[in-house]
Amino acid sequence: MADTSDTRTPAQIEADIKRRREVLAETLDEIGVRVHPKTIVGDAKAKVVANVDHTVGRAYVEVNRVVSEVRAQFVDEEGAPRLERVVPVALVVVGVVGLLALGARRRKG
Repeated sequence: MADTSDTRTPAQIEADIKRRREVLAETLDEIGVRVHPKTIVGDAKAKVVANVDHTVGRAYVEVNRVVSEVRAQFVDEEGAPRLERVVPVALVVVGVVGLLALGARRRKG
């Protein structure tokens, strides 16, 4: 059988009740803050911002990787341009720009 006798004094019991009420009041206040609509909206916004930041960060890393790969195609390890690759690309660009300019001139005239 369990011992059900309480050896606390009435003052100790009252102090214990007061402490438990204070703890319960704090817990209820915390719950009230957590379920408040502004808190819920704020938490949702924070999650969205974190997800966007994460996505932007991943995109930045991927773009940086691609740019580095493309750069490596046109620049050697010392930073000097690889003329055997730069010159043909430059000629193609000049040709495309020339064709676009010629096409625009024909449309006007």
